[in-house]
Amino acid sequence: MIRCLTLAVLVSLSLNVVAADKPQTAPAESGTMKSLFNGKDLAGWDGDPELWSVKDGVIHGETTVEKKAQGNTFIIWKDGTTKDFELRLSFRCNATNNSGIQYRSKHITEGVKNKWVVRGYQHELRNENKLPNVSGFIYDEGGKRGRVCLAGEQATWEGGKKNVTGSLIDAEAFQKLFKLDDWNDVVIVAQGNRIQHYLNNTLILDFTDKDPELALTEGVLALQLHAGNPMWAEFKNIRIKQIP
Repeated sequence: MIRCLTLAVLVSLSLNVVAADKPQTAPAESGTMKSLFNGKDLAGWDGDPELWSVKDGVIHGETTVEKKAQGNTFIIWKDGTTKDFELRLSFRCNATNNSGIQYRSKHITEGVKNKWVVRGYQHELRNENKLPNVSGFIYDEGGKRGRVCLAGEQATWEGGKKNVTGSLIDAEAFQKLFKLDDWNDVVIVAQGNRIQHYLNNTLILDFTDKDPELALTEGVLALQLHAGNPMWAEFKNIRIKQIP
């Protein structure tokens, strides 16, 4: 009897470990997603016309030696805000610099280098596959906290610091997951103070922001071109669902 109970407990624990190690996939896409880009022009978006355009049916942002970004600059979605939401898009970029997706952010218009400055939560975008300098971490753009939560982490911010409570993906698995020099799919789910980032249908970040002053609850959506080295970034299939 004792042997049977012991065996049952061991089997149960083994199953739990396997379940915990199994990657979590993105929620199924509903039919109520709203498209934010018509594939033809930048209607509903506002960015530097020297740097942002539509090319081959996608949003194309590019800086060059001749056309530099005067500080980090963004193209901002003007037809709504992000509060509790599910955002889906595909992106690709080169490796000379980095890009990002801003959400629950603020458009800054005073004391800045250009008219399209945004601060707040940023989903980092990079054409790199070696942790930790990869797509998917949360960066506090224009804020005090820097890299708030890294790709692969399950974490909570409380009491002025981050507490990592779990690991979602390791370095080897991320290298296999990310598609260098190709389109990658992003899903961002934000509900209350919990934020989840999915890459190519796999959960890579699960963050709960309990800071009473720094946690963001609502704000603009924007796409970034980073200052510095010339770069390009492209976006397509941008769609959103507000979560009631």
